[in-house]
Amino acid sequence: MSTTDITTFWDGVYAARQPGADPRPNDRLTETAAGLPPGHALDLGCGDGGDALWLARRGWHVTAADVSAVAIERLAGLARAHGLGDRVAAERHDLRASFPSLPEGGVDLVCAHYLHTPFDLDRAAVLRTAAHALRPGGLLLVVDHGSAAPWSWNRDPDARYPAPLEVAAGIGLDKAAWRVERADAPRRVATGPGGRTAEVVDHVLLIRRTA
Repeated sequence: MSTTDITTFWDGVYAARQPGADPRPNDRLTETAAGLPPGHALDLGCGDGGDALWLARRGWHVTAADVSAVAIERLAGLARAHGLGDRVAAERHDLRASFPSLPEGGVDLVCAHYLHTPFDLDRAAVLRTAAHALRPGGLLLVVDHGSAAPWSWNRDPDARYPAPLEVAAGIGLDKAAWRVERADAPRRVATGPGGRTAEVVDHVLLIRRTA
């Protein structure tokens, strides 16, 4: 499938949402990064932009990527509106074909929240590339769905949700240079369209580059 078709699909998903003036960050990002010193972060599949804006407010420089032009344009506009335009670089990428431009020497944090798609994507290869973009000491945070919310675009009853350590094994990083620091499946209450709430499961994987 072409990049145009994929972009059209995800543009439709984001265009159907009411844009927020200040989108919330993901809980797993805030609990992971709250105590980290600011550096440079890469946000893969940035979506509504809550994670990128939260990091930028705390002094981070963020490269935020998404395949949706709607999502990228919204985030760029929000960053400017909040006085964060110099800290957020919003770039449109089909990760099957291109990867964000990053500072020489790498980044301190990569976050990939719910990087799921109905289209073919070698996600393990994308996450492997992201892990190699880390500086020594840097963190790769991968948060996947462990269950589907009632409002999810993917309501396939046969959907399978790989466990965090299975995801780590698929990425295939050298244990001499990367260490798994967290691999669990916490629950949380998610809020969806119209204020609907539901308990969902997150699959959380946190990997540190040690060398």
